[in-house]
Amino acid sequence: MSAARLDPAELAKGAMLAVDKPQGWTSFDVVNKIRYKLKHLLGVKKIKVGHAGTLDPLATGLLIICTGGATKKIDLYQGMEKEYRGTITFGASTPSFDAETEPDASYPYDHISPKMLEDVKAQFLGEIDQVPPLFSAIKVDGQPLYQKARQGIVMEVKPRKVTILSLEWTRIELPEVDFVVQCSKGTYIRSLAHDVGKALGSGAYLSRLIRTRIGEYRLEDAWNLEELVDALEKL
Repeated sequence: MSAARLDPAELAKGAMLAVDKPQGWTSFDVVNKIRYKLKHLLGVKKIKVGHAGTLDPLATGLLIICTGGATKKIDLYQGMEKEYRGTITFGASTPSFDAETEPDASYPYDHISPKMLEDVKAQFLGEIDQVPPLFSAIKVDGQPLYQKARQGIVMEVKPRKVTILSLEWTRIELPEVDFVVQCSKGTYIRSLAHDVGKALGSGAYLSRLIRTRIGEYRLEDAWNLEELVDALEKL
């Protein structure tokens, strides 16, 4: 929904908002912020607001927010193909597979060459078995895995089938490698970074991530969150 179409009646009935999630915010932080503003705008005590696909706190980029009756379409948006851009840092691993936690081990990476990086892609294209990170929102016994991980509880996580449609390296300046990936629902880019490091005889973690596309919806068309909040306050 663009600024020209930001209509209170539509928001109450059901609308989709494409938002650029800021770094440091959880996906639910964004949902709660928009819900709070909508409740005051519409003068209601309750309104349905949800998101279609979690982004980790350190990640930025496209987050689809649904309001009212449009929350029934969340599963549809979640099932769409995703595109991400980011950076993998080699030579270390972290418990969370990203920069949220401190490195727990170091590894050599001087042996990694551009050819090795190109060759290793074949292992990750198409349908693959991927083990989600322990620091994830997947629930076990009603509790998210990340809560158990922060308590020092290590759970066995079963691999899941995901599909990597394409993977390209866009900058190679070791220990950093930039990439763009297109993938299916349920793909953990943190796990992909971790697994690529292992496949290259090193360690790696995801140090930057931006979601740039969900289906036909693109980041460049999304609301800046501060601008969206400001626009809602002026309605």
